[in-house]
Amino acid sequence: MEAQRWSRILPCLCLLMIASCTHDPYQKRADMMKNHVEAFYDDLKAHRVEAAIRENEQIEAMADQMGRGIQARANQPAMNEVDREGVLYKTASETAVENWLALGRYFVIRKRYDQARATYQRILATYTGPVYRTYTTQAEAGLRDVNIVDPPKK
Repeated sequence: MEAQRWSRILPCLCLLMIASCTHDPYQKRADMMKNHVEAFYDDLKAHRVEAAIRENEQIEAMADQMGRGIQARANQPAMNEVDREGVLYKTASETAVENWLALGRYFVIRKRYDQARATYQRILATYTGPVYRTYTTQAEAGLRDVNIVDPPKK
C-alpha cells in the first residue's frame, strides 16, 4: 500500500523538482536587470562613475536585444509571451533612461557641470521616441538648470 502511494507521488515530486530548477527566461532577465540596477546605484554611491555607466549600458544592451527580438519575430507567439517580452523591454529601456537622469543629477550635485550637460544631451540624442517624452522633458529641464548654474562657455 505504501509502495503504491510512493509510486504515484514520486513522479509528481520529480516533476516539481525539475520545474523548480528550470528558470523562467523572463524572470532570469528581470533578475539580471535588477542586479545591474543595484550595481549602478552602488557604484554611484561609491563614486565609481565609470562602473555605473557600464552597468547602465548593460541595461540598455538588454533592452536593445529585447527590442530587436520583438521586431524580428515573424510568427507571433502566444499573447502572454509577447506581453511579458514587451513589458520587460519597456521596463529595461525606462530603467536605463531613469538611470541616465540620476547620473545627470549626480554630476550636478558633484558640480561636474560639463558631465551633467553631456549626460542630459545623451538622453536627448538617444531616447527620441514619443514614449520617452516624460524623460526627455526632464533631461531638457536638467540641461536648462545646469546652464543657469554654469553657463556654457562661448
